[in-house]
Amino acid sequence: MVPFEVLLRPAALLLMLLQCSMSMMEESCVGVVPMKQRREMISITDFGAVGDGKTLNTWPFKKAMYRISHQRHKGGTLLYVPPGVWLTESFSLTSHMTLFLARGAVIKATQDTRNWSLVDPLPSYGRGRELPGRRYMSFVQGDGISDVIITGENGTIDGQGEVWWSMWRQRSLRFTRPNLIEFKNSRDILIFNVIFQNSPFWNIHLVYCRNVVIKHVTVLAPRDSPNTDGIDPDSSSNICIEDAFISTGDDLVAVKSGWDEYGIAYGRPSSGITIRRITGSSPFSGIAIGSETSGGIDNILVENVDLYNTGIGIHIKTNIGRGGHIRNVTVANVRMRRVRKGIRIAGDVGDHPDEYFNRRAIPTVDGVTIKNVRGVQVLQPGSMEGIIRSAPFTRICLSNVKFWGVGPRRAAWRCSSVRGAAVDVRPRPCSELADTSSSGSCSRTA
Repeated sequence: MVPFEVLLRPAALLLMLLQCSMSMMEESCVGVVPMKQRREMISITDFGAVGDGKTLNTWPFKKAMYRISHQRHKGGTLLYVPPGVWLTESFSLTSHMTLFLARGAVIKATQDTRNWSLVDPLPSYGRGRELPGRRYMSFVQGDGISDVIITGENGTIDGQGEVWWSMWRQRSLRFTRPNLIEFKNSRDILIFNVIFQNSPFWNIHLVYCRNVVIKHVTVLAPRDSPNTDGIDPDSSSNICIEDAFISTGDDLVAVKSGWDEYGIAYGRPSSGITIRRITGSSPFSGIAIGSETSGGIDNILVENVDLYNTGIGIHIKTNIGRGGHIRNVTVANVRMRRVRKGIRIAGDVGDHPDEYFNRRAIPTVDGVTIKNVRGVQVLQPGSMEGIIRSAPFTRICLSNVKFWGVGPRRAAWRCSSVRGAAVDVRPRPCSELADTSSSGSCSRTA
């Protein structure tokens, strides 16, 4: 058994972190999911795990989860992962637990993919996101659970995604790649002070969830790693992502809600999502909404974001066949440096699951406010291009948005099938966004 003082240390640290978070003066989501000091503390070594980076620890992790779920200790259980490299296959978390990674602890995915478990496709996607049929189970997953904390002293969960990226490049995948972390049909989840790296596919996927806080995390993947989104809230509500550093091969944060006819039929929106104090870099998008938007996306707040070496700073994207809506989005206080395009709102992005999508399912984009944005070394300010003239994107407001490019020639905005207003925008906005500088607001956005 682990000495009592070793077990006591993480519990004391959790309490200290909670006190520090509550003392912060800046706006925060602390309290949305309450911190809990678990009554019981056990170690992964109690179940025979060996942290030498070579021993496969799948069985110890599964035994630990079985014990927590079946003993149901009042107040929940903290599972302590000591310093070391703990190699394992994929495993599932359970309710009423804290997974605590000590400083120097690495939970590392095996690169032997031959026996990787398969799970059913998500109903709002109808198939695997990359390939038809089932999909590989996420490295760490939680399905239908609640009251879960993943935290520690900046320990690491490493997906060792290189083998999966190689299969993707060689087109030898049989099923959709696994996410690093996925919570499905779950609630009251708190994730903080952990490093996530080298995901085979999306890093952190929250699908059909509610009441989730992700705070003080680092998400890393090589710039050329395919489809390694940082954090993806998907058909989920009351989600808060704040104080994170993300550098990946795809969108840093992407809000989604299902894919074409399957997402429309499932009808589960993403709503009440806050994204703040994010810093990061990506060859694709910094903050993305879409392109999977079929269940609807509304009431999104993005604020205080710093982006550098990024393809598109703010990217709102959908397509014919998606249906659904994007409504009531506010993006404020964004700083960009060395960005290819500052803002893009587009109706022609993303592929389709099959040929059965409804070509008459035209998404609605209405009520998007983007304000207080500064960018230097921005090659193009942006574009806002709806799908059809009869159903334009509406009430698009740009306020105090200024980009400075590189070179002697200043690029222009591109707009079509969009209606809205602009206040204090440089370079000069396109004519579809009437310049309302004299009124000092976007209140007349149509």
